[in-house]
Amino acid sequence: MRTISIPLTLINLNDDGFHLLVEITAYGTKHLAVVDTGASRSVFDKGFIERNSTDVTTAEDTSATTLFSTSATIQAVIPKLKIGKLLIKNYHTVALDLETVNEAYELLGHPRIIAIIGSDIFYSYQAKINYKKLKIFFSQKAR
Repeated sequence: MRTISIPLTLINLNDDGFHLLVEITAYGTKHLAVVDTGASRSVFDKGFIERNSTDVTTAEDTSATTLFSTSATIQAVIPKLKIGKLLIKNYHTVALDLETVNEAYELLGHPRIIAIIGSDIFYSYQAKINYKKLKIFFSQKAR
């Protein structure tokens, strides 16, 4: 099975840890996302989804918690999600407000993100992270 190699960017969180960023394409535009192996599933920024999707469902009884906050979520389908050369069609996403994350990043001089990529994608595509080479590897086919 073919492996896809994607470069990562390591950012320093004020000498209190690090985050890995990866370039993704959603709704035809490139953005950055956090690689979060501790996240049970991937989430997108609520504002980004609302601006780009015509079919958003509000999940009134669903909330999600991140390192920074807890907030109500919405759901949508992203027709084509690309992480490097990995293409995921009709990705069912949950979205929440990531503005607090972006404000913290901006205070530290880092770029804004539109998503946190989590274990749902890592598991499905058997991700492996090589910190020395700053690359993430995915299987081309989902599990």
